Amino acid sequence: MLGYEFMQRAFWAGGLIGLIGPLLGVYLMLRRQVLMADTLSHVSLAGVALGSVLQWNPALSGFSVAVAGGLVIEQLRRSYRTYSELPVAIIMTSGLALAVVLMSLKQNLSKSFSSYLFGSIVAVSNTQLKLIAIVAAAGLLYFIVLRRPLYSLTFDEETASISGVRTGLLSFSFAVLTGMTVAAAMPVVGVLLVSALIVLPASIALRIASGFTAAIFIAVGAGLTGVFSGLTASYYINTPPGGTIALILLVILLVTIGVQRLIKLRNRRSAHPSTTN
Repeated sequence: MLGYEFMQRAFWAGGLIGLIGPLLGVYLMLRRQVLMADTLSHVSLAGVALGSVLQWNPALSGFSVAVAGGLVIEQLRRSYRTYSELPVAIIMTSGLALAVVLMSLKQNLSKSFSSYLFGSIVAVSNTQLKLIAIVAAAGLLYFIVLRRPLYSLTFDEETASISGVRTGLLSFSFAVLTGMTVAAAMPVVGVLLVSALIVLPASIALRIASGFTAAIFIAVGAGLTGVFSGLTASYYINTPPGGTIALILLVILLVTIGVQRLIKLRNRRSAHPSTTN
């Protein structure tokens, strides 16, 4: 399998996204911004369509539009503080509408979009791989350098602001990183399932982790496991990689929940053993 160059690119791309995506997902879940990843994936699709219509590089145009979408969401979030879910709904519907209109302007464009919608292991080009590597490196550096202010911002934005954290600038930079990560992950898992790679590993981690640092490592481990096993299964059984990765992560989450419930049930029975006369 790894003798093919396109599979090597797919595993490198998947590994990089499996590293940075779940890490971002933990912060998004704790900040109650889970749907932001799904929204920006649809915005990125509009960018891909725009690039195809204008004969630009679709990967770069999708990347740029996703980053811009993240900034717009953050600006709207500050305008509608009481209705925090409203900016997500506005940008998601706008992105979908723009993508549909742009796709109608060019014949046969919708047929070539299947790889963007569902992901394709042969769709990862050298340019996209370089872009993913840059995003992953920038994301890791971002989380390492700003880990303390990000931690404060995630759990209590008002307290972080009082303590001297520039919450506005930090929130906008976080939105930019989210847009970059979503756009970079699109060739691997597709627009429709890009949020699964970000959210599901974080869901697994927050279910079983004893602390914030543990949640980070568990999320990354689950993400890499889902990506590598999903790409392998996708190659051998000829299924879309995005759906395969998402299903494997979903199975891991369900197994985790099931094991937790069994442990709790066993502990209850141990604490209250039945007595016999």
